[in-house]
Amino acid sequence: MADDPYAILGVPKSASDEDIRRAFRKLAKELHPDVTRGTDERFKKVSSAYEILGDPEKRRAFDRGEIDARGEPRRDGFRNYARGARAGAGAGFEEFGFGDIFSDVFGGGRGSARTGFAVKGHDVRYTLDVDFLEAAKGATKRVTLPGGGTLDLNVAAGVSDGQVLRLKGKGSRGLGGAEPGDALVEIRIRPHAQFKRIDDDILVEVPITIDEAVLGAKVEVPTITGRVQLTIPKGTSSGCVLRMKGKGVKSASRPEPGDQLVTVRIVLPDVIDDSLAYFFSEWRQKNGYDPGRR
Repeated sequence: MADDPYAILGVPKSASDEDIRRAFRKLAKELHPDVTRGTDERFKKVSSAYEILGDPEKRRAFDRGEIDARGEPRRDGFRNYARGARAGAGAGFEEFGFGDIFSDVFGGGRGSARTGFAVKGHDVRYTLDVDFLEAAKGATKRVTLPGGGTLDLNVAAGVSDGQVLRLKGKGSRGLGGAEPGDALVEIRIRPHAQFKRIDDDILVEVPITIDEAVLGAKVEVPTITGRVQLTIPKGTSSGCVLRMKGKGVKSASRPEPGDQLVTVRIVLPDVIDDSLAYFFSEWRQKNGYDPGRR
């Protein structure tokens, strides 16, 4: 588990912003790799701790338990904080006061850039909930980042549940002019009331009447692109699976879209009238059909 940023900076939770700034200045001067050899890792920890506590908004989020000691979100969604919470909205080490502090410690300009010490920005991790049909057909989602900036995220058609999209350079800015980190967005697909998905195939159940099953019919069925006509062959049994070619998901994993697999369920009327009961009684006596003993 990551160290407590308060412990890393050596300050109590009641410390003022100036106390935290003063503690970081002292440690940065002592631990900077250009001043003391072998302190790179400790200096990185101190810098990461100040990245949280040096920003009042992030500090409050940490104290409330919304982010952990590494700056990672404790809850999902774009509303919550992540390491480098202002990624994509212009945030960086200048915003947290690093520039002024290094200038004070090392003298003039952006101290970290002058001394050659650079650390790549942290990756920012989010989760994004999308509807089933948005994932199947593709969509553009505008999301609001914790720092107030917005990001248009292209959710490609056929994206899978749990898939992680990497947005290059949309993480937090680096230290000393280093490149920024990336934004890693995990996709979570909400379930659909009718459709299920296996790979690029769509599964759906469709109810039909007993006469449609016996005589055959054309029935309207839902697909991810709208309702279409499906031919029910004469003599179709309940549980039969009919394939609708090319009515599944079109994804980058294969040149052709998947199929839709329609499972047919025969549904009897709520009330069996006398004429229907009489017909089947006569039919059973004459035919003696038993599918279990064929």
